[in-house]
Amino acid sequence: MTVRRRLLAFLAVFLFVPVVAQATTSGSSDPNVPTNLNEFTVAQLQSLMSSGQLTSVQLTNYYLTRILDLDQEGPGVNAVIELNPDALVLATAADNTRKKGGAHGPLLGIPILLKDNIDTGDKMQTSAGSFALVGQPASKDSTVAANLRAAGAVILGKTNLSEWANFRSFESISGWSGRGGQTNNPYGIDRNPCGSSSGSGAAASANFAAVSLGTETDGSVVCPANANGVVGIKPTVGLTSRAGVVPISHTQDTVGVHGRTVADAAATLGIIQSRTSDGRDAATGGVPLGWQVQGKTRPTNIPTDYTQFLSASGLKGARLGVTRVGLNGFDPNVPTPAVVTAAIESSFSALTAAGATVIDLDAAGFTFPPGTGEFFVLLYDFKKDLAAYFATRTGVPVAGGTLQTAIDFNNANAAREMPFFNQDIFDLAESINPDPNFVDSRFGMSYNQALAIDAGTGSNGIDAAISQFHLDAVVSATDNPAWATDLLYGDHFIFGTSSLAAPAGYPIVQVPAGMTFGVPLGISFFGSAFSEPTLIRLASGFEATTQVRSKNLPTFARTVPFNNIQGAPLVGPKRHPAGPGELSRRMQHHL
Repeated sequence: MTVRRRLLAFLAVFLFVPVVAQATTSGSSDPNVPTNLNEFTVAQLQSLMSSGQLTSVQLTNYYLTRILDLDQEGPGVNAVIELNPDALVLATAADNTRKKGGAHGPLLGIPILLKDNIDTGDKMQTSAGSFALVGQPASKDSTVAANLRAAGAVILGKTNLSEWANFRSFESISGWSGRGGQTNNPYGIDRNPCGSSSGSGAAASANFAAVSLGTETDGSVVCPANANGVVGIKPTVGLTSRAGVVPISHTQDTVGVHGRTVADAAATLGIIQSRTSDGRDAATGGVPLGWQVQGKTRPTNIPTDYTQFLSASGLKGARLGVTRVGLNGFDPNVPTPAVVTAAIESSFSALTAAGATVIDLDAAGFTFPPGTGEFFVLLYDFKKDLAAYFATRTGVPVAGGTLQTAIDFNNANAAREMPFFNQDIFDLAESINPDPNFVDSRFGMSYNQALAIDAGTGSNGIDAAISQFHLDAVVSATDNPAWATDLLYGDHFIFGTSSLAAPAGYPIVQVPAGMTFGVPLGISFFGSAFSEPTLIRLASGFEATTQVRSKNLPTFARTVPFNNIQGAPLVGPKRHPAGPGELSRRMQHHL
């Protein structure tokens, strides 16, 4: 172990000082980097701990060492923004609980990382990646963090994210925050980890924790899952509480999971969910927007354990509707590369090979309605919801303030908050009229009209497709493969499908489906509200059939692709001995 790594470990774990993110680009060949527990599932780790072959303290130290070796040192993934100084205390408590015997849940003693917009009532910051929220930690746990603690999980630390959940600027760079810097992709350090939950996806992929939590408004769980080659569960809006989470929109926000397997993500979902109202988030007692307009009510039989729906043959006999809408690219001048579309078609073929009946929805003439009200809804909600969250915080620059307070802070601290991109989305949100019936000429609608449009994306979209074609789910590719991070020009999205579900508040399960140019590609299973059991069954069946993740683990390569880029070898011209005059001139020049 290097001197610096020993010092970081000492500071982070024993002196209770957070790790400061310092990514490097040098490769790591340190034989001390632990690998023996890599890719172990939650169930396997529980089995080892139950049999006495492993303790939670040992497992926690394992992940701490990997983080210090590969995240802070070595290749520099830079996914972790802060370590919990009490992590080993929590691990010791979990070990003591296990020694006492008795029943316990699937996450007892399991280390978990949380996105840095999820409150933890401990010594760690909750900053959304911004110095505007750095100071006194949150006063209490978010509901999801409280659920994890009650289950005996070890809250290991916080992950970096796209600052303010990627809702500050049209020119933002996924994975960058003023406080955390740039998160990188474990498959290729020069590649982007995608989405606002970038650190969560990268950390799970790199084996920095058993699972991690992220948040999604539109794509911020499933896009990092796609780019980093992990499973992502974006739950129905209201299935997991947003209480104590830095918001974008109460209409669309949800807390989700990143795991290396569907089983791990499913086990975690069963712990963090709110089956009934938690009293802090009204959505936990209701239904998402897509169901509200249909008069549907919250199910009374929401499962307590989602692992019961795992099935290696989950695709056999399933009816799936496939759509390719948008997969050729948002911009006709930037089409999706042929190798990517070929990989997508291969993953669709795997559905049929596993026993599913696949209906081509596009060929059948089905059209998904666009969510043209979505952005207006997010802007309107953000202005109000952010102020409500600021009212819960004390001892930070924006405590008790408004969106304008955050705008002013960024302007006053532009050198570290805005070195690469501005805050034009913040400015636009601040200009929104608070009257929900005011028709904004810039959008051609009022907030209430925008809500009605978005609700229709559920009833006339996923719900209509499932009903018309008698489907178990809708399937499409998730996003384009990870692009090279570009701090000058920003992100390079070619296509994405999360908006099929986002405006209505419906769930998605994304699962790795292939590889292109050394980076992962995934597919998404979409369903109506509270259809997580069906989606987990289908996704686990696809995972068991294809085993894409297990066959294509991260390499922490300095760059990808890494083949066919060396160029032609150069052969220098034959050199002759220099004459006396030339030697004299060379010596004089050198001197």
